[in-house]
Amino acid sequence: MDRVIYSPMKYVQGEGAWQRLHEYAAALGQKGAYAVAGPHVLEHYWSDVEKGFKEANFPLHAHRFAGECSMNEINRIVNELREENCDVIIGIGGGKTLDTAKAVGFYANLPVIIAPSIASTDAPCSALSVIYTDEGAFESYLFLRNNPNVVLVDTAVIARSPVRMLVAGMGDALATYYEARACFNSGGRTTAGGRSSLSALAVARACRDSLFKNGLRAKLAAEAKTVSSALDDIVETNTYMSGIGFESGGLAAAHAIHNGLTVLPGVHHAMHGEKVSFGLLAQLVLENAPQDEFKQVLDFCREVGLPTNLAALGLTDVSDGDLMKAARAACAESETIHNMPFKVTPEAVFSAMRVADRLGS
Repeated sequence: MDRVIYSPMKYVQGEGAWQRLHEYAAALGQKGAYAVAGPHVLEHYWSDVEKGFKEANFPLHAHRFAGECSMNEINRIVNELREENCDVIIGIGGGKTLDTAKAVGFYANLPVIIAPSIASTDAPCSALSVIYTDEGAFESYLFLRNNPNVVLVDTAVIARSPVRMLVAGMGDALATYYEARACFNSGGRTTAGGRSSLSALAVARACRDSLFKNGLRAKLAAEAKTVSSALDDIVETNTYMSGIGFESGGLAAAHAIHNGLTVLPGVHHAMHGEKVSFGLLAQLVLENAPQDEFKQVLDFCREVGLPTNLAALGLTDVSDGDLMKAARAACAESETIHNMPFKVTPEAVFSAMRVADRLGS
């Protein structure tokens, strides 16, 4: 199996970066830009974005995101942008907004600029969109031809976003190294469609090290709504390093356990990265990782405020039967848990979640 590394063509991060969106759009297209934007962005940031396009005399059309990355929404936007004669797509907002923009670029065969308003996941850099029904139920994964042309992150915007989202992004990023390590050791297939590489593993390891160094100080800066050096580092960690690390390094048990837990209604209020952080604790138990390694991860979760037990995810007094349902779902044939360097059974996952819950409590 080949070693495969995916990444966006350009990654740009800094305070006020959104004010230069018009420059990157004009470098990719000639006719105009079509922006898929979230309501919060349109209300609070649109005038600053629009100003640059007006001054550059580059056409900009805005579409208010309807809330779900569904095929109906994607097709509607593809038809609208053709009517407007635009040749660059911009996704500006949260995760589903960005996934929609990436899917529109895929179907319209146009370049894409991604401008995340939060740093809660590593999705902005990936060549993947998660498709839902109009009602919000998961439908399918759309694997894209390539990663975004440009990912443009405005740290001033991230600093003003809810702190919980930044911390959840740390939870998602925290699993990156440990899952990439498992894939590297097993030779498992990554999201990029190949075998993990030394480069991807090195990025994943740097992702972990940055979290341990900067996580708490970044959270404190976010609580003060200010951009510090630590916050700047964590935004890059959550968005780029974790993005490269997961896509080219591979996923394993932590994300599979996250997926398994989603069959239980009690966890639906928890964010993606919050569930992943508990999934990582369970993965480390599953691996029988050294106690000092487990403690380092557990201490970090407690330090920044990530869930460390089932009750914190909303699963107070969860029954053995329900937890076994989650364990079986985590071990579905298509799940990434089979990238672990040993055979994993639902019974082993059930046990790992119970032990992780006790250790985390």
